[in-house]
Amino acid sequence: MSDFAQRMIAWQRAHGRHDLPWQDTRDPYRIWLAEVMLQQTQVATVLPYYRRFLDAFPDVVCLAAASIDDVLAQWSGLGYYRRAHHLHAAAREVVTKHGGSFPRDATTLETLPGIGRSTAAAIAVFATAASHPILDGNVKRVLARHAGVEGWPGAPRVAAALWDLAQERLPRTALAGDLEAYTQGMMDLGATVCTRTSPRCAACPVAADCIARREARTEALPSPRPAKPLPQRAVRVLAIERNDGCLLFERRPAHGLWGGLWSLPECALDADAGAVVRARFGVAASGITALPPVLHGFTHFRLTMHPLRLATTDPLRHPSIAAEPDRAPGNLAWLSRHAAAAAGLPAPIRRLLRSLGATEPTSTLPALSP
Repeated sequence: MSDFAQRMIAWQRAHGRHDLPWQDTRDPYRIWLAEVMLQQTQVATVLPYYRRFLDAFPDVVCLAAASIDDVLAQWSGLGYYRRAHHLHAAAREVVTKHGGSFPRDATTLETLPGIGRSTAAAIAVFATAASHPILDGNVKRVLARHAGVEGWPGAPRVAAALWDLAQERLPRTALAGDLEAYTQGMMDLGATVCTRTSPRCAACPVAADCIARREARTEALPSPRPAKPLPQRAVRVLAIERNDGCLLFERRPAHGLWGGLWSLPECALDADAGAVVRARFGVAASGITALPPVLHGFTHFRLTMHPLRLATTDPLRHPSIAAEPDRAPGNLAWLSRHAAAAAGLPAPIRRLLRSLGATEPTSTLPALSP
């Protein structure tokens, strides 16, 4: 076993994390769920979602049988919603192609939707003690600093070099539990000691031969993503409110921003909102109130939502909408505040709904005639 691996294993057993709810299990379903939730999301944020998700879908068969609406409702607020779609699709594939038995080997795991090389390796390590390198964000940082690897880890050349390092440093003659302790230790070290800013090098088990520490370059490695100005986007959001307090929601397309979630209808900033709701939904607005903008940042752009609150006493009567008053087929629904709170909503829409009762309008526009 390499000296690096020995130090990592010993450190994890003495100082690593041992009380996370997805540890001490060989169930690949529970391990998979945790690994997917932890992609680009911190442990503290994941913990309550993980517990609630397992309560709702205790095994892969239950998840596969659920509707995507139910899955998104449990995921709502966790972000990166494509992960939830991939979870659902992978669960259904496990049931249809693998008889409901969750795969445990990395090669098969990597064929499932949303499971890449590192996630497949982590599941296989923790479910079967297989020998595979992993390379999540925390591990990339540990390896880049320790070996002095230059460049942004997302670049193909740099990623290939980090994969080679990850493979080279695996325990070779591991005793029982060593592979799991090593893998968990690499993740724990990056999350709690070798942090992105202000790393605690004095507490690191591999600091003695860390190139970044020796050269005082821990803040410079790994290199950040090449900077690009974030694009700015803006949209008009329509809070169409019936006199009984129900709001009109529209399901977003399955692909793209907030894919498959329920959200408030949108229109262009310069559109006549009253005309839009008449044409699209058969609703006559009896009053339109402008609300303060809502800002939300994404990885690749910043979004400014400009909400309008539109009061109406009219039911939906558009020719394309069924006669059922509270739910149209597929993509439209009148929801009470309580029902909306339980639905799968984007986080900024949920914040906007919470503010509707207390938000003071910034201006009031005249009602448009039907």
